[in-house]
Amino acid sequence: MATAKPFVIPPLAVLLLGLPFSSPARADDPPAPPAACTPDKPALPDDLRGWASPSHLAAAGTVSALDHAVLPPGQAVLVALRPTPDVSYALRPDEPGGSVSSGGMVAFDAPKAGTYRIMLGTRAWLDLVHDGAAVGSTHHERGPACSGIGKMVDFPLPAGRAIIQLSGSGKPEIEIMVVPVP
Repeated sequence: MATAKPFVIPPLAVLLLGLPFSSPARADDPPAPPAACTPDKPALPDDLRGWASPSHLAAAGTVSALDHAVLPPGQAVLVALRPTPDVSYALRPDEPGGSVSSGGMVAFDAPKAGTYRIMLGTRAWLDLVHDGAAVGSTHHERGPACSGIGKMVDFPLPAGRAIIQLSGSGKPEIEIMVVPVP
């Protein structure tokens, strides 16, 4: 007759059972704000205060519809994007996104020549078009801590109209703002 061996739990398993369980964060969950972010501490420098109270606008799906999708300088706008297959971009975006992503175009009228910073609240690709040609960016960085600004990209622009092409967004809307760089 066989005898059963006593069940022994290895010491490592005992240690692991004592650890708290946590679930992984989803990639599209916003990161938790740093402890320094409090309601009484301003999260935005004065030149970015327009980010705090966005207006609303629908993205253009064609170049001919851009007159109805113009961003005001220094004011954030929550832009309703379109399904990518419904957008006919001025130029093919560097990263157009897939058939289930969102995108669109908005216009910006630069009042004078200079460098302009385009800010986005969530992940998306950003291309700038002026006079039918792509404009290369000169600087990229994240937004200030606690601001809700995820990406800031600088572009040199002459005075006049430019087209901001948004593509590859996993969300149906995006907050955007354009300011001159001092």
